[in-house]
Amino acid sequence: MTILAFEFSSARRSVALARDGIVLSEASETGGYRVTNAFGLTERILSDAEILREQIEVIAVGIGPGSYTGIRAAIAIAQGWQLARGIKLLGISSAEVLVAQAQAEKIFERVNVVINAQRGEFYLGSWEISELERKEISPLKIVSAAEIETLKLKGKICVGLDAGEILFPSAAMLARLAAGRTHFLAGEKLEPIYLRETTFVKAPPAVRAD
Repeated sequence: MTILAFEFSSARRSVALARDGIVLSEASETGGYRVTNAFGLTERILSDAEILREQIEVIAVGIGPGSYTGIRAAIAIAQGWQLARGIKLLGISSAEVLVAQAQAEKIFERVNVVINAQRGEFYLGSWEISELERKEISPLKIVSAAEIETLKLKGKICVGLDAGEILFPSAAMLARLAAGRTHFLAGEKLEPIYLRETTFVKAPPAVRAD
């Protein structure tokens, strides 16, 4: 199975191509949360791996939490690709990608996954990692920066951006995880993980000029 993976949930955006769980090519950029050369990165890895667009069978998207703009951009590309080619889509938590990366770096203990939520807040969840297993202990929630500092002062292991162990979710790891998944989604079902309540402010009525 040939998988194209988009991981745009952090300031380090990456795209990877894998076949049967083996990463063939990966490209990344660091340009802030609102800058993404998604098509340029995609063309580069397809060229490097000598893979044609028509050979892509699955697109995997890191659905956050994280940069809402980046995640929505990745989802939009995946949805358009499915409409054009009828390929399969997968959505995988970017926090799970971070945990898998921590495991790959042999961080075997209870870890706190920390992801920048902007507005002076962070997404926080905890996992137990061993050589053979990754087990979620507490689900992600939004906490203050002060709570993250308290964890670090207590010597608790934190992984993720703006944490003790700085890791970015990567498209390469996302592609490896996707190789073992079969819960494919229709494009309209692919949604970001977004823990804040969505609020709308009604615009005031227009003022007529006499």
